[in-house]
Amino acid sequence: MKTKIWNERTFDSKYIKLLRYTLDKTGLESVRIVASDNLWEPITMSLMLDPELSSAVDVIGAHYPGTTTVPQALKTQKKLWSSEDYSTFNDEVGGGCWARILNQNYVNGQMTTTISWNLVASYYEELPFGRDGLMTAQEPWSGNYVVESPIWITAHSTQFTQPGWTYLKTVGHLSQGGSYVALTDGYGNLTVVIETMAHDHSICIRPPLPPFNVTSQNATFQLKGSFASIKELQVWRSHFDFKSKKHLLFDKLTPVKLLDGSFTLNLAEDEVYTLTTIRTGEKGSFPEPPPSARFPKAYKDNFDVRNPPFSEAPNFADQTGVFEYYINLTDPGPHAFTLRQVVTERPITWAADSDQTVSVIGDYLWQNVTVTCDVFMENVKSGGVFVAVRVDKGGQSIRSAKGIFFWVFANGLYRVTNDLAGQTVLAEGASGTRVFGWYNLSLSIKGQSASGMLDGRQLWKIAEVSAPKNGWAAIGTQSFELAQFDNFAVLAE
Repeated sequence: MKTKIWNERTFDSKYIKLLRYTLDKTGLESVRIVASDNLWEPITMSLMLDPELSSAVDVIGAHYPGTTTVPQALKTQKKLWSSEDYSTFNDEVGGGCWARILNQNYVNGQMTTTISWNLVASYYEELPFGRDGLMTAQEPWSGNYVVESPIWITAHSTQFTQPGWTYLKTVGHLSQGGSYVALTDGYGNLTVVIETMAHDHSICIRPPLPPFNVTSQNATFQLKGSFASIKELQVWRSHFDFKSKKHLLFDKLTPVKLLDGSFTLNLAEDEVYTLTTIRTGEKGSFPEPPPSARFPKAYKDNFDVRNPPFSEAPNFADQTGVFEYYINLTDPGPHAFTLRQVVTERPITWAADSDQTVSVIGDYLWQNVTVTCDVFMENVKSGGVFVAVRVDKGGQSIRSAKGIFFWVFANGLYRVTNDLAGQTVLAEGASGTRVFGWYNLSLSIKGQSASGMLDGRQLWKIAEVSAPKNGWAAIGTQSFELAQFDNFAVLAE
């Protein structure tokens, strides 16, 4: 079991020590701490200077290390992890990136773990880092998914090792480019993984990759010690052909015979090989995925789920804040089941620089759209909620999102803005809205004309909305506050 100290800007050694003390006192001595999930420094130097901190931390985690570490990190004798890596578009170049760093994080930096951010790209592709997962499953409404090349590259390592296996020190770079690693379970089993990915075919999103060359080569491997008696190794191969676009991924080849512990491979450019004593490897199969489809143009959700299997409503993607299913135990009426924004303090994280909370839904290409939703404010002093269309940004860029935002406030006012931050006001006036009352908001836009309705009566109309041209629908609040939403519906042309 692992836990993390998560703060991508800094770390607090006092907090880490207190966490270690608290875990130990509550019977969780086996929980290990990874710190600081940022860069090798300053955590490495702090561990060298502070014995108590060093005792509390088991693993140094770095983000996007570029396969290298620093000498001080090695001197700590801590386990080294690439605790966030990859973040690369999952086409064949993304597969090449993953193959290279899986090997070279250990060869160059002695990192024994590489964690992909993220495992499955299950969010709208137009959000930041679209399709930056080992596979893609971004259409829950259609059920479509794509098993991308990084999945098969992962199998080259994970099908032939298990937790508890260790890297051998006899790893390194091939003479004509590429790298190899070897792992063992300590009981006679051996797995060797080789990659020969070319520079331009293995570029990750970060950091910049220094130039290098890879050419075809014959590579001879000599097994020694307890491995010298191995007579045969199972062989699995992937080959990226960037000219023909006909890639061969995770193919089982004829086992290689060893003579006096030696074998030779002819390695082409852009290949991955696994040679192993493990015989249980298998290229998995999966049913034909449902065809891809755009988000439905007519969509409704009343959130009436008595025992939800998960807390979030389907198809909504929270950008800031957390929107969860909620049961109004004191309201047996039509709003007994709602969606509630539940975070009441702005998080301390680089991705939450927005003062508002936002959850987007729909098709980024939507232009002419009508959104309706019942809203309920719970913040007496400064409550405010919105529905929006043509929202053009998300993720860490949400703070600068443009769109058409229809706000109502607990002080009896409304406002229409062209941006989430509320800097560009298109219309404003009296709404009569108050806290602890349900209201129905309707926002429509067609071309450059937009209008808003409150409880069935038109509240405002604007003839000139020039930008953005398209984007998601959204709901949200003006601050990190409790607020509820019900009977959400969207209709797009």
